Amino acid sequence: MWLLWSVLLLMVFSLACASQSADVPDDFPRFHVPGQERQMDALRRLYWLHYPGSGPKATLWDEWLSSASLWPAVETNNYAEVFRAQWKTVLSARIVDPEGYVATHQHASIAHPLGWPFPFWNQGRRGMGWHFSFKDTVGPGWRPDTLNTPEGWRTNGAMDRGVNEDGWVLELSAERASVDTPPCRIAPFEAPFLQIRWKSAGLGAAQPYVEWTTSEHPRFAPERRMYFPPYGGDAMHHEFLALYRHPQWKGQINRLRIGFGNAKPGGQVVIQAFFTQYDTRHNINAQNFVRGCATVFWWTRDLQFLRDNLNRMRIAMRYMMTEHQTLTQKVVFTPWVGHDGRSGLRYTPDGKKEIITGQGIGNNYWDLLPFGYKDVYATIHYYDALQKMAQIEREVREHPEWNMPGGALVLEPDFLLAHAEEVKREGNRVFWNPATRRYAPIDIDGKMHDYGLTFLNLEAVYYGFATPERARDILRWISGERIVPGDTAQGKDIYFWRFAPRATTKRNIEYYFWAWSMPETIPFGDQVQDGGAVLGFSYHDLMARLMVRGADDAWNRLREIIAWYEEVEAAGGYRKHYDSSRPGKLQGGGTAGGLGLDQEFFESVLVPQVMLYGFLGFQPGADGFRIQPNLPSGWKELRIDRIRWREVTMQITATPSSIRIAKSGETDEPVTIRLPKREWRLTAVRADGREVAIQPERTAHESGFVLDWRGIREVRFVAGQEKPSPTRIAD
Repeated sequence: MWLLWSVLLLMVFSLACASQSADVPDDFPRFHVPGQERQMDALRRLYWLHYPGSGPKATLWDEWLSSASLWPAVETNNYAEVFRAQWKTVLSARIVDPEGYVATHQHASIAHPLGWPFPFWNQGRRGMGWHFSFKDTVGPGWRPDTLNTPEGWRTNGAMDRGVNEDGWVLELSAERASVDTPPCRIAPFEAPFLQIRWKSAGLGAAQPYVEWTTSEHPRFAPERRMYFPPYGGDAMHHEFLALYRHPQWKGQINRLRIGFGNAKPGGQVVIQAFFTQYDTRHNINAQNFVRGCATVFWWTRDLQFLRDNLNRMRIAMRYMMTEHQTLTQKVVFTPWVGHDGRSGLRYTPDGKKEIITGQGIGNNYWDLLPFGYKDVYATIHYYDALQKMAQIEREVREHPEWNMPGGALVLEPDFLLAHAEEVKREGNRVFWNPATRRYAPIDIDGKMHDYGLTFLNLEAVYYGFATPERARDILRWISGERIVPGDTAQGKDIYFWRFAPRATTKRNIEYYFWAWSMPETIPFGDQVQDGGAVLGFSYHDLMARLMVRGADDAWNRLREIIAWYEEVEAAGGYRKHYDSSRPGKLQGGGTAGGLGLDQEFFESVLVPQVMLYGFLGFQPGADGFRIQPNLPSGWKELRIDRIRWREVTMQITATPSSIRIAKSGETDEPVTIRLPKREWRLTAVRADGREVAIQPERTAHESGFVLDWRGIREVRFVAGQEKPSPTRIAD
């Protein structure tokens, strides 16, 4: 993440870290493994440290944080209910624009209002802006430092009434009034959008617009005009115009005009600001929104929440298929200005560095790295979103009683799954580097930028995007068994920071957005996206190891993380542990660094989730849940309590040959429980303590147990033979 953060976010960060010295409440979930009590207690403390800050944030965290904050049945501070309410409210309020783009919802700035908060116009060379008032706007650091005056502006049929606390006041004394900016030099490449912050009164049915002159066309004319909606009201309105779509927005722009389009004299306008904008939208928002909504629904089975958001999810996925051309390109294509995957830094043959302003704008969490064009990171997440959307659509189709919206927006599950396989095939063809045997970004010129992006490759494994052979190659490289020539970090040094692999393994001083222009001045490892590490994404490492190399390998890695965390606790926390007495510089709260642990690194809460989603293999669904235990060889059992699915709170115990579910609360419909491919003997304990045998039904679309567990307080499954059997209950 970049070094600048707003005061508002700092307040949120403080709340997120407020529990660092607090005791873990008794009703917070426990992980129990006989003989590993100390390690499990430490992991629980790590979870609690980050849990209070795991509610909704910007859209890019929708999938990661919802999966961590929704399942604990925590009554303390009413966390369980509060988090459920927050996720439903925030996701239902996510802006999905008329085209289907899902807003980023990061903090305020003068960048694109639906995008990331940087870069903005005064971080470049060929943008322009005028700010007459900062009233009710973002603070310093995210806007210019000084205000403008109307000096140099021309008024046409408008009377200058001066600048007040709201902005520049204009009385429209003639019809079709307008104001012209002073002469300027704007490059369309650095100004794909214009924003006007204004309010008006008495304009009636006006048709306001922006016009421009160029070096080739020095006079204002209607062919270089873009209209925008009139606005009347007391609040300051922010209107942004997609000028990059206009065929005449080209050449050098020398002057701008705001035409008010008023049909008669009269009316007042207040202009607070008028400025150019880079396109800071993210191409991973739709994927995160869809997966966040699916997670909320599968944990809560709130039908009204799904009813409110189902078509919004569909529209967001269709936006990916059209704007990002996934149906034709078979990967996520990014047509936006400044997002072609090229770096904003360029080195000449004689070693001179050139800064190309407007180039290399980020698309995701890793906001210094360009990605873009055919975007490997966005494609991997799109592949996962397609599968989750297919599951939602299948569940909706199988439950007409839910009364969900249908019609032309419906996405057929079979189509989504077939499309996902197309995306996987093409993505593996385009993004795989056969020389290093790992995935890497590629730009519009066909140049691959392979800096050993461990987060990218581990997520490719975790989301099932990597083929089995490639997944093994990736884990052998990250584990240090396979050396990639030319990498800066090799072998054991990849885990130099202990709690996670380095985010990148090859020194990067040339592949960034342009404003990060002096990367060579920061040592390798002192910047998160160049040899640093982020705690939260150890989750994908652990899960990838579990999937590819088995439970023992994942447990060995987790034990190292726990041992590191115990040392952190003994030192008094992250900030005291990394107090310059040892290698490592923390990032957060306005300071750049190489280690992402606290402050804005909310995803640190992911690491303990390997216990539930990994070793226990729990996955929620609309009708029930899956339990697919994968226990390390030394574990006699794993027990996790306080798991809240729908209105039921469960304690689940798994051994190599049994699964026990103790519950409180009820569902008014049968529950489907899907288990590994074995024969299972099933018994149940009623509320009065009486043990009974029950006969489960089978699900319609796949094998599993369908149970009416009303009045049941415990369900026990004991495994029989593991070999295939034509009569067994198979997954």
